[in-house]
Amino acid sequence: MATFFGEVVVAPSRAGVDDEEEAREETPEDREIRRELEKKREVDVLWTLKSGASKGRSADQPFACSRFIVAIGHNAAAFLSSFILDSVCWEVVGVVRLWNEWCRTSHTTNVLPTDSFCLFYQFISDPTVLLCQCSCYVAEDQQFQWLEKVFGCMQKEGLQVTILSTCPVADYKTQESTLTLPSPFLKALKTKEFTEQVCCPLLEQPNIVRDLPAA
Repeated sequence: MATFFGEVVVAPSRAGVDDEEEAREETPEDREIRRELEKKREVDVLWTLKSGASKGRSADQPFACSRFIVAIGHNAAAFLSSFILDSVCWEVVGVVRLWNEWCRTSHTTNVLPTDSFCLFYQFISDPTVLLCQCSCYVAEDQQFQWLEKVFGCMQKEGLQVTILSTCPVADYKTQESTLTLPSPFLKALKTKEFTEQVCCPLLEQPNIVRDLPAA
């Protein structure tokens, strides 16, 4: 208890004791359930690339990729479907399977536009160009797996990655009134390695990107 107003008091913590007690109280059945859940939440990336990449391809044999465009979320995925993937120039070459509280991806690539899925497409005339439609929810504990397994199959040298995502206008931080903003509008973030001209204004501070796009 503080003896005067403004005094900094460090409250006693039982965090270490609680962790030790929890570890001691874990039964073999609890450990088995935890292992099964961890196994169920693993992210599986299956490739069917004609260039030789397929399921089980090792990370030390990455395939060539010059441009990788990832659309994350239903709106971004619908944009790709409407303006890019409506032609016959693309073919499905991969799929991501994952399970979490909000996503149950199926084992087939024959999906409806309303389904939650994550598919990879290859440009037929230039196999080094890949697209990804990811409209399924990737949980926080699965994002690193997703990145590691997807990008672990690609050559990093000369690879340009473009991420498309959306967020509500209410989350956009600006001194202007959101009522006067055009809807929708486009902003960009880029790394210092990107030297080409940006097609739209840069995203202003203190706006941030979250979840899988940020990862």
